Amino acid sequence: MAASLWRAVMGAGASSADTDTTGGVEFWRSPERAGWLTKQGEYIKTWRRRWFVLKQGRLFWFKDSGVTRASVPRGVIPVATCLTVKGAEDTLNRQFAFELSTPAETMYFIADSEKEKEEWINSIGRSIVQHSRSVTDAEVVDYDSGRPAASVAANGDK
Repeated sequence: MAASLWRAVMGAGASSADTDTTGGVEFWRSPERAGWLTKQGEYIKTWRRRWFVLKQGRLFWFKDSGVTRASVPRGVIPVATCLTVKGAEDTLNRQFAFELSTPAETMYFIADSEKEKEEWINSIGRSIVQHSRSVTDAEVVDYDSGRPAASVAANGDK
């Protein structure tokens, strides 16, 4: 599923020469968080150690930590599509495990320590909140009048 997310974000069938595969994010410069995590593969459920970079609402991963402008991410998750990030030690029966869920899939990761696991969960959680679309006052409807709640509050119940 991560590959399908990758294709959805990057545009299915477009070559990397035609498309900015990073969404304009300069992942090589001043990430919000970066570090090693072990990630479960999408199709073959093996565990691979990857360098992760969280920046501007996207979680990128690379084969090694030497990330430069020329680096090509092995994958990316737009955090705005994520519903939850939480510990998963009980689910996987592995220490320092956590999961990241989207409507389509749940991805599993293992950090190197409890502290790193909590830091990743907190950083990703903050990013989900910052980059998810929130409901505006104009979209909240007053059920009695059928008008936007902000309009009812401003004009009274006319």
